[in-house]
Amino acid sequence: MKPLVPDYIANLTAYPPRKPIEEVEREYGIKGTIKLASNENPLGPSPKAIEAIKSHVSTLHRYPDGSCYYLKEKLAGRLGIPKSRIILGNGSNEIIELIVRAFLRAGDEAVMAHPAFIVYQMIVQAAGGKNVILPLKNFTHDLEAMAGAITGKTRLVFITNPNNPTGTIVKRVEFERFMKRVPEDVIVVIDEAYFEYVSDPEYPNGMDYINDRLVVSLRTFSKIYGLAGLRIGYGVASEEIINCLEKVRQPFNVNSLAQVAAMAALDDQGHVDKSVRINSDGLSYLYGKLDGMGLSYVTSQANFLLIDMKGDGTKIYQELMKKGVIVRPMGIYNLNNYLRITVGLPEENKRFIEALKGVVE
Repeated sequence: MKPLVPDYIANLTAYPPRKPIEEVEREYGIKGTIKLASNENPLGPSPKAIEAIKSHVSTLHRYPDGSCYYLKEKLAGRLGIPKSRIILGNGSNEIIELIVRAFLRAGDEAVMAHPAFIVYQMIVQAAGGKNVILPLKNFTHDLEAMAGAITGKTRLVFITNPNNPTGTIVKRVEFERFMKRVPEDVIVVIDEAYFEYVSDPEYPNGMDYINDRLVVSLRTFSKIYGLAGLRIGYGVASEEIINCLEKVRQPFNVNSLAQVAAMAALDDQGHVDKSVRINSDGLSYLYGKLDGMGLSYVTSQANFLLIDMKGDGTKIYQELMKKGVIVRPMGIYNLNNYLRITVGLPEENKRFIEALKGVVE
């Protein structure tokens, strides 16, 4: 009997889902749990986005606009590019899948860092491609090593900037040096899910490079715009690349409520500014408290923090969960002593620190 699936599918490890908060509370007999595990905006969506959703609920018997016409138009005006250079997806995750489906053939290679967003490895392997994985250097992409790993079989390079789960960035000088070494037929995917949080002036904004050969910038409404539950992201690239991605995109891939919410969110810069401020203040608070506890961490340019617990991170995660504080253990990234904590509201950050002190002390 033939195997049900190819080996590269059979050997995949599924992305591990987490239990709903309600189930965690039922299991541990607790209430008032806070979730600081998924890098979500603790302020929630813009009030304008919420109103837009409410006003369109009665239209849900209609299929969504398959072209995302009005959202593309708004994004194009915001970014100063033609609509033909934008693609919308069911989260930027879907656009990663489209890129792999369109450009990677079985046996082709994709170069990426580890630890970085684990989904790249999963999608490439599911397509029969070969993952070429380079370790981080000082918790940051080692672009020199990644450039050296490119071969004649390389089709894609993934760069997460800021990187998840470390919160670090590659800087402009090293990125431009890297790009000079990339062959013209290799597609460089810059995943910028957290770019709105970056304060470092040396950050290489992906939009500055989309005219340079084969570059795709990926962005999302899940993080700073607080629309993670609606799943909507976008990619920007040359018309040639976007045309290829549109050929493998499913019709109606972005739902109606996501489209109108994203358009409204783009009009609420005040909400974005407040989100940045809450995050910056939260990081400063966490740095100070962790320093006082003698715990080290990776300075972050995103809305999360990677903390070295100097012990079994999974065990500490479990103890925190018993106290109603959900964070993210890092065993999936082979960072067994680490936890990743999303920056929350001031009261949530304080509660995390108090719970952490109770566990480690």
